[in-house]
Parts: sequence; structure tokens; C-alpha cells
Amino acid sequence: MIDKASFLLSRNAFGRLVLTGTDGLEYEGVIPVRAFPITSPDCGFSLIDAHGHELVWIERLSDLPAELRIMVEADLAGREFIPEIKQIRDVSSFATPSTWYVETDRGKTTLILQGEEDIRRLTSAALLIADSHGIHFLIRDRGALDHHSRKLLDRFL
Repeated sequence: MIDKASFLLSRNAFGRLVLTGTDGLEYEGVIPVRAFPITSPDCGFSLIDAHGHELVWIERLSDLPAELRIMVEADLAGREFIPEIKQIRDVSSFATPSTWYVETDRGKTTLILQGEEDIRRLTSAALLIADSHGIHFLIRDRGALDHHSRKLLDRFL
């Protein structure tokens, strides 16, 4: 594993991250990965190679120099797409599959819930909902939802 203080990051002609160690070895197609993307998104990051091997462990992104941090954050943002549900406006049916009409942090959308098993508890308050297209939606704190949203959600839990 490479020491976090002894590497450089750059982008190749295709926009992929390239990690260069102090020994001069280059690793093309490096991918940043959060250890706990939902419960602790600001702590614990790995830079892994194209084969899934960890090259660098980073406790906090703030530990990195600004130019490296910006590159890692940009790659994470492009990879992680988990809209957060702020309100459940309506559901087509209380039987599955059902269409949910929701308001997320990215705007209004619909999702199709195939079955109750597609709602996963992450913590006592947080839920991850997978729709029929494989998109995951996050409810960070179901207690913070409005009464109507909680009532609809409770029918599926």
C-alpha cells in the first residue's frame, strides 16, 4: 500500500484518475471509494486500482492537499448517485409493485417499488430503497419526514 503523503493524482486523456507513487509506478483507472457512504460519508476513503486492490487509505478528504481533494471529490460525485427522499407525495397502490411519487433533494420523480424487500434498514432511522431500475433512494431520517410521508411509508414497513 502507498503512503497517503507520497503519491500524485492526475487525469489521463480519457479523464480517468492515474495514481503515481514516489517509486514512479503508475496505476491507471484508480477509483475512490467511501468506506461508509451513508452513515459516515466524511470518514474513510480508499483509492483502489482497476483490479479492486487498495492502494491508499485516507481517513478524511480534508487530509489531502486541495488539488488532490478536488479530483477525488469530483470522481466520487460522478460515481455516487443516491437521491435523498424528502417527501412521499403519493403511492399508486399499497400492494407491490407500486409507483411512488416522491420529492427528492434533486427534484420530483417517480420510482417503482417491486417488493417490500427492496426497502432496507440502514440504521433505526435511515432506509435505502431500490427501485425497479436499480437506482437507490435514501431516507436519511424517516422521523424527519412529514406526517403524510411517514404514514405512506409505514404501510410498506
